Amino acid sequence: MPDLEIDALGLLCPLPVLRLRKRIKGLARGSTVRLLADDPAAHVDVPHFCAEAGHEFVGAEGHAFTIRTG
Repeated sequence: MPDLEIDALGLLCPLPVLRLRKRIKGLARGSTVRLLADDPAAHVDVPHFCAEAGHEFVGAEGHAFTIRTG
């Protein structure tokens, strides 16, 4: 069970990543976040954002992306 779930379904690039960045501010390090995003670019954007921002991209299953905050 994630600590936070973010619904970004129906949003196009770059909005899912922007919503993710805004909502995870202030979360404790090591928190698990599930991002729901159906924009095809999210499969590239989310791992890239995690690498740049120091978060761990745990994986993706369908439209659900799991991130652990760094």
